[in-house]
Amino acid sequence: MPSVRSTQHDGRYTILVSDDDPGVRRGLQLLLRSRGYAVWGYTTGHALLADPRAKEADCVILDYRMPDIDGFAMLRHLREIGWSGRAIMISGFHDTLLASRAAEAGFDHVLAKPLIGRALLDALDRHRAETLRKH
Repeated sequence: MPSVRSTQHDGRYTILVSDDDPGVRRGLQLLLRSRGYAVWGYTTGHALLADPRAKEADCVILDYRMPDIDGFAMLRHLREIGWSGRAIMISGFHDTLLASRAAEAGFDHVLAKPLIGRALLDALDRHRAETLRKH
């Protein structure tokens, strides 16, 4: 599925985080950087989509509900421009219906807020290992 595209970042697995909550966004950036990931954060979905790095990222973490565009529309747009990386949806409105819709839309994981860092790190570590095994 995804290829290792992050050579422009010293070979690090690249993650883009879009969440309008500054505490969540900053917390994720700090956690993931401490684990060696290259991470960029965005306050809006449109900001992420406008960044040229979006097409090169290995993984995106998208908030379900954003003021400008929801996580489903962001992932759909990324897929339309040829992006094939991993996608994780985070949401404070998590339920089985949302999880089902997210899986159908192509999200690899749906995690409820407040986030449990261990669950997120485990998912990312699996994605990175799968990506490296394919190459």
